[in-house]
Amino acid sequence: MRHLKAGRKFNRSPSHRLALLRNLVTSLLRHERIQTTDPKAKELKRWADRMIGLGKHGTLHARRQALAVIQDEEVARKLFDTLALRFKDRSGGYTRVVKIGWRHGDRAPLSVVELLPADGAVKAEAPSGTKKSRRALRKEAGAKKEARPRQSAKRASA
Repeated sequence: MRHLKAGRKFNRSPSHRLALLRNLVTSLLRHERIQTTDPKAKELKRWADRMIGLGKHGTLHARRQALAVIQDEEVARKLFDTLALRFKDRSGGYTRVVKIGWRHGDRAPLSVVELLPADGAVKAEAPSGTKKSRRALRKEAGAKKEARPRQSAKRASA
């Protein structure tokens, strides 16, 4: 039974899994946006939100707990000084996962994990290179036709 065994295994040993997630969290906090596979992105969201929560506590104990995961002191300083201030009014959900398609080599589903902007307004952005659906295109074309003034039959023949 897997009671109280949260988290994904990724078919890796525990030490490899820990190193992978520590590297992902450090990279996300450094660059504020990274691209990875869907399962890794979902697990990374849990870890990153916890680190930002520790940054918001701001205590010495929280800093030591964060440094046990984050591998770079400069990134930890950024977490406690700038990112904690950015999310001080937000009570959770500091990251966003956006699915972007599939990897060419092995068709693995890819996602972008990014930290939310400072203003708190979440703006859903379509990934670059996406196409509009046929229904949306037809709806826009119909709206353009209706907006155009029609000529009467007498004016057209004259």
